[in-house]
Amino acid sequence: MAWSISLGALALVIAIAALTLAVSVVRRIGSRDPLSVPPFWRSVLRIKPISAAAAEHAGALEGRERQVVAFVVNPSKTGVHDLRERVMRACSERYLPEPLWLQTTIEDPGTGQAKAAMAQGADVVVAVGGDGTVRAVADALVGSNVAMGIVPMGTGNLFARNLDLPLGDTSAQLRTVLEGHNERVDVGYMDVERAFPGHGEDGRHMFLVMAGAGIDAEMVAGADATLKKRVGWLAYFFAAVEHLGDKRMKASVAINDDEPVTTEMRTVLMANAGRLPGGLQLIPNASITDGELDIATLDARGGLVGWTELFGSVVAQGAGIKQTEVLHAWRTSRIDHARAKSVSVEMEIPQRVQVDGESLGMAIRIRGHVEPASLTVRIPVD
Repeated sequence: MAWSISLGALALVIAIAALTLAVSVVRRIGSRDPLSVPPFWRSVLRIKPISAAAAEHAGALEGRERQVVAFVVNPSKTGVHDLRERVMRACSERYLPEPLWLQTTIEDPGTGQAKAAMAQGADVVVAVGGDGTVRAVADALVGSNVAMGIVPMGTGNLFARNLDLPLGDTSAQLRTVLEGHNERVDVGYMDVERAFPGHGEDGRHMFLVMAGAGIDAEMVAGADATLKKRVGWLAYFFAAVEHLGDKRMKASVAINDDEPVTTEMRTVLMANAGRLPGGLQLIPNASITDGELDIATLDARGGLVGWTELFGSVVAQGAGIKQTEVLHAWRTSRIDHARAKSVSVEMEIPQRVQVDGESLGMAIRIRGHVEPASLTVRIPVD
């Protein structure tokens, strides 16, 4: 009897030692390549689960199990409270450290919070809000190796659209933030020079999508906040209608260091990306990774006919149909396009200017340039 008890105890010790060794080996393998571990052991040993697509694209996301994620949140956006619960759950399911949760203020729309997150060791800083929040967070991250994620909750969500982020799908957005691919993208800057005191300060402003002067800036400034909450980006369309009868602006545009060309137009744009809400491709070939800005001037004459023709041209070029030089003499609208590292625009009289949907008041001169591959963003895995 004593002999059988001793044998049983020895077998138990051997079994425990074997199990301990197996757990150690599986954990070690799992820390290097979670997908190589069977699902049962991943569950038992709490090895971070990741998607097969993400693992194939990012080398099993080695090291991501320890990434620190910070969320810079605009608290005025509807659904922020529910989002925080989903964020906590998504990070917990991946066995990530507890995420940082920093709220923006009227005085600081996100730049200071993003810098604070970086100081606390964040590997990813996520902008939760509209284009203003995204731009403020990006301003802090430019030139660093910290990636920016986006949970779009704004009216236009222009940068998110141009990154092909999943709009309206919170689960997919969080999956992109936590498992997505890092990509370096270009950033644009616009220097603003005022004509008179009281029209705002001169200075440099970053943009991720596009900046410009003319009716696009009037549209941004005139969009009603209440209407934006009710009808979304269509509020900008209604604001634009009020300015269809405005006088055309006269401006001199100099591409790179070339001689300036003076002409009349409705608006001049310097674009880092070209996609607008509603599926419109204002500048179809614009790319946020080509190291250049796309400069576009848009003009319309002849009242409603010209504006209708201009809108039709925007829709047509988005579908791949381009203007032909033969018809230019007969047209009441036109879109001219060039690519440049830098551009300077001097206006005959002060015009309203904007960057990424933020009105910057009136200016007499603007200059734009691009900083190639200066921002890291999280994009979906193919």
